[in-house]
Amino acid sequence: MRILLADDQSKVRSALRLLLEQQPDVHILGEAVDVTGLLDWVKAACPDLVLLDWELPGLEADGLLPTLREFCPRLMVIALSGRPEARRAALAAGVDAFVSKGDPPERLLKTLRAVGARR
Repeated sequence: MRILLADDQSKVRSALRLLLEQQPDVHILGEAVDVTGLLDWVKAACPDLVLLDWELPGLEADGLLPTLREFCPRLMVIALSGRPEARRAALAAGVDAFVSKGDPPERLLKTLRAVGARR
């Protein structure tokens, strides 16, 4: 699975990269720190999945997800947030799954596998 990390916090991106690079079937394509970088990556590389910080600078959820899927129709998106209450808004906006940044890493891996299986 080819994954793009989209988070403006370098520590979060580093932790995600460290966790995911240990998975045998995961390849990290790159990292984006804002919506402009995210769009550039999706246009250029069409990842299988984006791990999307729900508070990413420039994020307008209503328009972003359709735009991402216009460039990459089969794109799966897992929203990440330090605010668990953001789950409802993220799912309503069309993400495939939501994981709180406070959840244990195993929760992210389990969600990643479930979303990947649906692809």
